[in-house]
Order: sequence, then structure tokens, then C-alpha cells
Amino acid sequence: MIPSQHTVETPYMVGPVHCYTLDYGEELVLIDTGPPTEAGRTFLEDHLDLSRLRHVIVTHCHIDHYGQAAWLAQVSDAKIYLPRLDILKNEQHDRRLSIMFTLIADLGFDDAYLELLRELFTKSSLMPLLPDRYLVAEKELPPHLGIEVIGCPGHSQSDLVYSGNGWAVTGDILLRGVFQSPLLDADLETGCRFRNYRAYCASIVKLAGLRSKKILPGHRQHVESVDQTIIFYLTKLLHRISYLLPHLGNNSVAEVISGLFPSMKDPFHIYLKISEIVFMKDFLAQPALLLSSLKEIDLYEPLADRFFQVVEKQ
Repeated sequence: MIPSQHTVETPYMVGPVHCYTLDYGEELVLIDTGPPTEAGRTFLEDHLDLSRLRHVIVTHCHIDHYGQAAWLAQVSDAKIYLPRLDILKNEQHDRRLSIMFTLIADLGFDDAYLELLRELFTKSSLMPLLPDRYLVAEKELPPHLGIEVIGCPGHSQSDLVYSGNGWAVTGDILLRGVFQSPLLDADLETGCRFRNYRAYCASIVKLAGLRSKKILPGHRQHVESVDQTIIFYLTKLLHRISYLLPHLGNNSVAEVISGLFPSMKDPFHIYLKISEIVFMKDFLAQPALLLSSLKEIDLYEPLADRFFQVVEKQ
């Protein structure tokens, strides 16, 4: 059984988001929920039989993917399954922000920017409340559903892939024609920065294991090829590193952004750019990690020339 796709409009720059349902007769399963908007709520009421909804499974807790989870817990008998690390981030919200802001301050950003970012990350419109009760997706998903849970940090540190017989719902990890850097975040288990470059190198090996499955992404068109999606992402990454490399030097991340992107004022867009540059600097410090992963999944050759050029420029 291949999950059915439901496309929900969002007010965000990412555009429409895809949710998926599996129908087991008496049990209806929903993977991701769409945004916490009135239109999104109406869509779910019109397209799902909420009286049969028993399981709501979230790929990652970004607003467009989990925004209706608390509401669905109230209006249905569904159990809500969330990624373990998103639960941890919710339970230790203040500590997470404290670590993140220390990290960002160390990158050269002043108190004025940190205050703007604090306001952004504490807005309920950006981070809707979680349900009062929830389960850990990695540990508590019922075996009879036949859904494998695969941790694949890439877009965020908590990203999960849900895989079944011939299919995989990949959230925001595999998106056709989209370049996105993993987000800068705190590792609440160590109290330090989450090493998303190292995690991503491990994730692409797992993603290569989905080659035989139908990929069901969180946004945009269907994904025809896991390999081509990984190659597209890394080609863009290496291209941007090549562009930024002459500007990195001894400059702080804040100086790089203010120098190259002086018109960038939105605090969230700046945060995305911070994440991108930190990820790139991690690559430059340890290119062998990515090289090893690419060779393991036989994808080094298509990227070899650009990979070599970037490494040699250092």
C-alpha cells in the first residue's frame, strides 16, 4: 500500500506542503499535518475521516509539518508520534535557546540581533504548542503498521524518514530542485553545537538505501531519483563553498554575511545563512567525511572534479 498524498496550502515561503495517509480500514494513519491555519484545518476536516484517525506521525517539528498536531489530538482519538529530539527541544526550550544564542554570539553577532532572534523563536505563530500527550516515534510506533523509522538528520537534527513496503516519506530531507543547508542548532545531549555536517554525511548513506522505493517528499514535485537529488544538493553546496571561500579567511560569520549580503535584514533569513556558512566551514575542516560517504554509496565520481577543486582552493 502506497500512502495517499494530500497537498495543503501554507502561508510560508516554502509553499504547499504534502501530508500522507495510510488507510488500514479501522485505523487511519496521517504522516505530517500541515500548518496551523484555518484553511489547513478545514482541509483536514474535508479530506480525512477524523473519526477513524488513530495515528498522527510527524517527520520533524517545523510549523508546516506538525502545526495541526495539538488540534488533531483534541478532535480525534489519534495518538501523536513525534521525533525524540523534537520532544527534547520542547522540554528544554529555554536551555536550547541559551546554547544557540551563545553559539551565534561567538560567530560575531551582537545583542540586538540575538534579541530579534529570541523574539522570533518564542513566537507561538512560529512554534505552535505540542499536544499535551505524545509518544516517541522512534520507540513507540506500533509494529503492526509496518512502518520503519529512520533517523536522517539533514534539514534539521530531528528529521525522520518513515519507510514502508516500496515507499518512503522523507519530509524535507529529499526535495527536488531545492538546496538547503542543515540548520544550526544546539545538541541538548552534549550541551554543545549539533554537528550537522557529520550527521548529514551519515544520513546520505541511509538515504541511498531508499533507492528502490517511491519517494514521497514534503514539498514540490515527486522525487524521481535519490541519487540525482543528493548530487543536486551537493553540487549546489560545493558551488556555494567555492564562491564563499575567498571571503571566509579570518572573518567572522557575521562579517561574511554583512559584507556579502548587506541587504539581508530579516533575522530568520540571516539565521538560515548562518547555518549555511557554519555547515560549509565544517566541510572545509573535514572534507574526508563527505568523501567517505560518497564513495560508500558510489556517488563520488559525478562530484569528483568539483569536490577536488574546492578542497584544493583552501
